[in-house]
Amino acid sequence: MFRMMLRWLLQWVMSAMVLLAVAHYVKGFVVIDLLSGMIAVVVIGLFNATFGLILRIITLPLQILTFGLFSLIVNAVVLWFASEFVPGFRVETFKAAFLGSLAMTVLHLLFGFFFPKKPIARAAVDYE
Repeated sequence: MFRMMLRWLLQWVMSAMVLLAVAHYVKGFVVIDLLSGMIAVVVIGLFNATFGLILRIITLPLQILTFGLFSLIVNAVVLWFASEFVPGFRVETFKAAFLGSLAMTVLHLLFGFFFPKKPIARAAVDYE
């Protein structure tokens, strides 16, 4: 239980740091400090679980046609919407939201690749 909570806390801090890194490189994507980033990550997660889910269901045909690339636009809308509710986190244009969404997706993909949730188990193969 403790390891699960520690892992959750580390993922939260890492997500906030990803948000700060994206804000550093994407013009129009602003995060004032780490605390604002941590609050923004929670709000983005809540909006993704509710508003984002509804948008993904509504846009399912477009997601199928674009092989899932339309989810970047859904993520950009969620980021843009979340920036309206978090002080210290601002997305100025849709272009910044889209580029921020793309950068966050790539960074989360890389973190997931280098830090997997469960170690890869080796299959026990018995050659006779």
